[in-house]
Amino acid sequence: MRRSSMTLFSDPLSQYSHRVRIVLAEKGVTVDIEDIDSDAVTAEILEANPYGTLPTLVDRDLALYESKVVMEYLDERFPHPPLLPVYPVARAESRLWVYRIERDWCGLIDQILSDPVSEKSDHARKEFQESLITIASIFEEMPYFMNEDFTIVDCCLAPMLWRLPQLGIVLPMNAQVKPLLDYMDRLFARPSFQESLTDLERELRE
Repeated sequence: MRRSSMTLFSDPLSQYSHRVRIVLAEKGVTVDIEDIDSDAVTAEILEANPYGTLPTLVDRDLALYESKVVMEYLDERFPHPPLLPVYPVARAESRLWVYRIERDWCGLIDQILSDPVSEKSDHARKEFQESLITIASIFEEMPYFMNEDFTIVDCCLAPMLWRLPQLGIVLPMNAQVKPLLDYMDRLFARPSFQESLTDLERELRE
C-alpha cells in the first residue's frame, strides 16, 4: 500500500485512537485522519492491518496497529518533544505504567461501555472510581503522572479521564481528590489535547 502522506484510521469515540491523536498533536505531525467506525472497517484497513482494529497508522509503505506500538513509533520518528524519557530505567518505568493502566483500567472501561447497565459494569464502575480516588494524591508532587513533563503515560490517561461522564463516574469534589481534578484540568487545557478531540468526543462533556 503506497501513500504520499501519513494517514491515521481512527475511531472518533475510542480511547485507543484518541491516545494516538494526542501524540500526533503533541508532535505537530501533519497527518490525514480518517474517522472510521470500529464496527465498519474498510477493505483498505484490512489490507494494512489483518486484525482490522483501530487505530491503524499508514506511513507510506509502513502499516502499524496496536496503539502502544503506534505511539512509540511516532515518538521515535518525531523526537521533539520527547514523550518517553531518555534514560533506559525511566523509559522502562513509563512502559510499565502504561502496561498497568491497560491491565488494571482499560478492561474496566471496555466492560462499562460494552454493557452499561449490567451488574458487571456496575462493579467495574465502582472499582475504577475507587482506583482513581486512591491514586489522586500522587498528583500533589508533580504536574503530570509521576513526572515533571507530559509523557506517553499522560497520553493514555487523558482519554480515560475525559470519558468519565460517558462512563457514569462522578468524582467527589473534596480535598483528597483535588490533586487529580487539578491534573485533569491541566491535561484538558493543553492545546494538543484540545486539538486531538473529535466532535463526538467534545459532545461527551457538553
